[in-house]
Amino acid sequence: MTRGRLLAVIALDAAAWAAVQVGTGYVSHRLPLRLLDRDGWLWRERRWEQGGRFYVDVARIRRWKRFLPEAGAAFEGGFDKRRLRGRAPADLERFAAETRRAELGHWLALLPAPVFVALNPPLLAPFMAAYPLAVNLPCIAAQRYNRIRLRRAAGRLRARG
Repeated sequence: MTRGRLLAVIALDAAAWAAVQVGTGYVSHRLPLRLLDRDGWLWRERRWEQGGRFYVDVARIRRWKRFLPEAGAAFEGGFDKRRLRGRAPADLERFAAETRRAELGHWLALLPAPVFVALNPPLLAPFMAAYPLAVNLPCIAAQRYNRIRLRRAAGRLRARG
């Protein structure tokens, strides 16, 4: 493969991945909030997460989470998750629902990876497998960690009455 053709393929891949990220974000943005109001199979906490300790102790999430992009408000009517809007139970539940929405968008963005691997030259295939993981898994981890923390905060509010 010539250098020019390789650069063209890389540019096409970059544009296609950008379209995937925006598209999955838009699809998840359009979902009704009622579909995101509780932790279903995808979103429930797993034993290995240890109540969020995995993210703190192993993934060291507090060191890098602030550097992740926040695109929750990219679409009209979106929800910016950089800051908690309030401390009432309804505010915490809405924020948790938005973490589910964001997490779903990032999981969906992983799905086309096998197609990218299959359609690319062997030289680029490993990058097509690694790129979506490197971009989306940190965001998924942040949403899961935030939701665990929100659940803990909601529990404290309920205990106070």
